[in-house]
Amino acid sequence: MHPITMLELQGIPVSPGVAIGPALVLDLDGYRIPKTIIAAESVEDEFARLRNAMKGVASQIEASRKETSAVAGETTADIFSAQLQMLHDPRLQAELGRRVRLEHQSAEYAVNRVLSHYAEALRQLDNPVLADRAEDVRDIEKQLLSELGAVMQTPLSEISEPVILLARTLTPSETANLDRRYIRAFCTEIGGSGGHTAIVAKGLELPAVVGIGPFLDSVTAASRVIVDGDRGVIVLNPDDATLDSYRRRIKQRESLSQRLAELRDLPAETADGLRIGLSANIEFPHETTACLQRGADGIGLYRTEFLYLSSDETPSEEDHYDAYSQVVKEMAGRPVIIRTLDLGADKVGRRPMTERENNPFLGLRSIRLSLKNLDLFRPQLRAILRAAVHGDIRVMFPLITTIAELRQARMLLKVVAEDLKDAGIPYRSDIPVGMMVEVPAAAVMLEHFVKEIDFLSIGTNDLAQYTLAVDRSNEYVADLYQSSDPAVLRLIQNCVSVGKASEKSLSVCGEMSSNPGRALLLVGLGVRHLSVPPAALTRVKKAIRSVTIEQCEQIAARAMSLEASRDVDMYLLDRISKYVPELIVS
Repeated sequence: MHPITMLELQGIPVSPGVAIGPALVLDLDGYRIPKTIIAAESVEDEFARLRNAMKGVASQIEASRKETSAVAGETTADIFSAQLQMLHDPRLQAELGRRVRLEHQSAEYAVNRVLSHYAEALRQLDNPVLADRAEDVRDIEKQLLSELGAVMQTPLSEISEPVILLARTLTPSETANLDRRYIRAFCTEIGGSGGHTAIVAKGLELPAVVGIGPFLDSVTAASRVIVDGDRGVIVLNPDDATLDSYRRRIKQRESLSQRLAELRDLPAETADGLRIGLSANIEFPHETTACLQRGADGIGLYRTEFLYLSSDETPSEEDHYDAYSQVVKEMAGRPVIIRTLDLGADKVGRRPMTERENNPFLGLRSIRLSLKNLDLFRPQLRAILRAAVHGDIRVMFPLITTIAELRQARMLLKVVAEDLKDAGIPYRSDIPVGMMVEVPAAAVMLEHFVKEIDFLSIGTNDLAQYTLAVDRSNEYVADLYQSSDPAVLRLIQNCVSVGKASEKSLSVCGEMSSNPGRALLLVGLGVRHLSVPPAALTRVKKAIRSVTIEQCEQIAARAMSLEASRDVDMYLLDRISKYVPELIVS
């Protein structure tokens, strides 16, 4: 036997932490179909099994078409009509029949081979619209294999021991449904640092590395894996020395966490007494416990779209109301800023709400999607106003690009309030209304927007993406996605100036603020409120309490004189090493 060789692979760090455990592999498609030849006397029975599976899938697709039509209209439901056409394609059925009847292949293997070939052929076409149909073909394949009982996906819901999940990719909804008791960390072949899968991982506090490139073929079922979410490294089959080194790292992190926990009840205040508001970003109601345990001043960003991403059903008004009420009650008087739906782009639920788009990040997403789907938007706004009777709730509209969008959203909020009043349902209509600054257009025209809102929040994830023309979930350009890029810093500086001049509260809620060095830079630029993932609260608080406001301003001045994000980050690392050296371990 050949000795097992240790292999260290570099990827993109998206969620900090270190985890060690056995590998659980979901391969390219999440299943493996072995080549199986059936006996001649069983051919007709096998063909009948295939036909029954196709009828079953046709019924499922038709049901999805009707449900989608009722919720999102016929145009969106046409996606499923197209899938039905593919399923009933005479050439497809003839090829499947030939493989089963003449070549004696099992129904599962025939489906896998034929549809995989079709999908690959579509991907090779120059026409992007046709190339996108490859995903429809693979979806049909998976449904057929499931109907045949052949899909060999590891049932994640049945895992009962700790594992490290390795996959080609994970969607935000798949990530949201991972069981944190047993999934200790995950790694994927594709993905970027700013995608919403990364954001969910941080919310779940799962160490994660993405964008590693092809590596699953190097993993066996017996592989042990180390995930270093701090450095973006995974180690397959580590030797004893490497295991010992990482175990010491884990102990160091635990020790640091215990020391940082002592800051829970202390304010995020600079050494010379300037108080910085420090709130938490959450995706799930259960995260309020971690927020309170780490001394959050409130919820600076509640990402409500995960109500959609973690369920097969469209959430009702009551689902929204229950989730928001739970959060605001548990935060016990602390402010809770609810961001309205930010669906679209890389955040697509299990039931599609839009047609496939060539460039979804520049398409019908976020507030645009909400304003075109009022049956989707109204229940959320009603739930927000109803839940506001329980505490300090504020509402924030995402991806605002034009004044018209902001006015339309505010008008709808007013109309919804009138509906609740007429129905005699308890609500509050006097809640503060804010907007997220996530596109350069909003940052440049901010002096006009501030006249119509109560507060501002800079979403540096999308602001960096749109300023730098970089898809933040694409590993191929991940090195270009940097929120510390001087161009992004100048837009933030402009927003701070406008906020100060208009006396409107301004916060930064993007992932940028969760990095201690970048947090000090933001404070130096004049930001007085930060909102970070719960896991980052005490680290950022420690950094703030270790410096004076003058030191922060010096950091900002120096950073603004640099020409590249790499130079900025190297400088910030140097400052953290000087002012808060204990944070370097994390």
